[in-house]
Amino acid sequence: MTLAHRLSRLAVLLLPLGLALPTLASATTYYVRTDGGDVKQCTGRSDAAYPGSGTGRACAWKHPFYALPPKGPARIAGGDTLMIGGGSYMMGQRAPGAVNCNAASCFMTKIPNGPSSTQRTRILGKPGTRPELWATERATRMINLEGSSNVEIGNLEITDRSDCVYDHSVSSARCKTSSAPYGQWGRVGIYARASNNVYLHDLDIHGMAHMGINAGGISNWTLDRVKINKNGKAGWDANVGTSISNNSGKITLRNVEIAWNGCGERWQTGAIWACWAQSTGGYGDGLGTYYTGGQWLIEDSFIHHNTSDGLDLRYMNGAESTTVTIRRLHAVGNAGNQVKLRGNGLVENSVIIGNCTYWSGKFYMRSTDNCRASGNSLQLLLTSSDNVTVRHNTITGQGGVLVSAHEGDSTSYVRLQNNVLVGNTRWDSSSAKTSAFYKTGSQQVSWAGNLIWNVKNSMCPSGSVCSQHPRLADMNVHSFDATPLTGSPVRDRVSQTTAVPNDFEMQRRPSGVKSDIGAYEMQ
Repeated sequence: MTLAHRLSRLAVLLLPLGLALPTLASATTYYVRTDGGDVKQCTGRSDAAYPGSGTGRACAWKHPFYALPPKGPARIAGGDTLMIGGGSYMMGQRAPGAVNCNAASCFMTKIPNGPSSTQRTRILGKPGTRPELWATERATRMINLEGSSNVEIGNLEITDRSDCVYDHSVSSARCKTSSAPYGQWGRVGIYARASNNVYLHDLDIHGMAHMGINAGGISNWTLDRVKINKNGKAGWDANVGTSISNNSGKITLRNVEIAWNGCGERWQTGAIWACWAQSTGGYGDGLGTYYTGGQWLIEDSFIHHNTSDGLDLRYMNGAESTTVTIRRLHAVGNAGNQVKLRGNGLVENSVIIGNCTYWSGKFYMRSTDNCRASGNSLQLLLTSSDNVTVRHNTITGQGGVLVSAHEGDSTSYVRLQNNVLVGNTRWDSSSAKTSAFYKTGSQQVSWAGNLIWNVKNSMCPSGSVCSQHPRLADMNVHSFDATPLTGSPVRDRVSQTTAVPNDFEMQRRPSGVKSDIGAYEMQ
């Protein structure tokens, strides 16, 4: 699948919702619309414009701050719905309803807890629209989920209207913080800690000066059809403090795009600029955590072109109950490792492309930012008794290793099954090739049904196909297309794995007598 194809599919997923939303029993729906009134003029309980005169009228409020005023208290209760109409809403100092707040602290009060996991407090964009919430005057955060549980946030665009990047090493790109006016920028799109049972969906979080999401110490979160793109330092940084960032429960990401983080966004055009990474004081991970637990599930997602690692779950705590499951992930163009995980894991039906020199010579990226941590495409970290299965993936790259395994001991087990592994010339030596696999330690490793091509020392574990060109649509690491061509040796090659009934595009597997090797099953 090409980059353009993947982007077009994600664009369809994020079209404004047009479905009717259910009304919860014994809860109130409040409305916001640009032609509404203030809290004296309108009750907020009717989706109608303020008629122009009178008080206590049955009409909508004109700004979300009237429902969730900075520094509180909230005017909606747990389990209520706040329906925001189409249009743009400035969020920060001098916005309607912003009283008694200074610039940095001028953000929504925390969203009230819903009564239960089945009766959430909901902040939603009106179906058929995509309201824009944009930060100004260095507001620290936009959506405040600090201590909020049983909450749903959906169908919103969250951004700012400045090109600047917070604390950038280059003064011309750096946001103004010395004195007011600071400009139309904000630091973080969604902030959360001590937050349980949250559902984020149909969100476009982009162009924030610091991070799209800064959320840690959370449990049982689900993200569906969410974009976290072009945020100045990181996409989702789960570090909110060394003692309070541990996550637990089910953390699920489906149909998520995390891209171009570590870059500023030209707010009027959407173009990236001022991209930077760790060598100059930036960060650049698409998603990175502090030490964490939880059962992480990432499915049908696209993590690409971040200025450091793409998906960095290196700090999973390795507990027996901690797992990472990755299915149908497309990872490409990240400057460090495309995917990094620790502990028990499954990586399945994914296309992982480690073209880690994509950022070479671009903006403020330095040579030491390219292929950080050797640019290994898939990096596995293990602890005692861990089991990691890597099956039916197509993996290529120009880093040191396509799949690497570190830490752990003789009780740790890595299984590589039915993968296509395509090597290239290494980024740091025109005379060296990428290794198919490398481990440091006594971990046990098994191989079955893999096709390996063009790798260092012509590595060919028993049971692998190594002498046949894989015949994929595009073998260039910078334009790689993993679709097998007619006559490819990956086709109808291995016995069906009953636990893998579909492929990277959710097509039936197998479609022939046997399954195809790699992420794709040709129909």
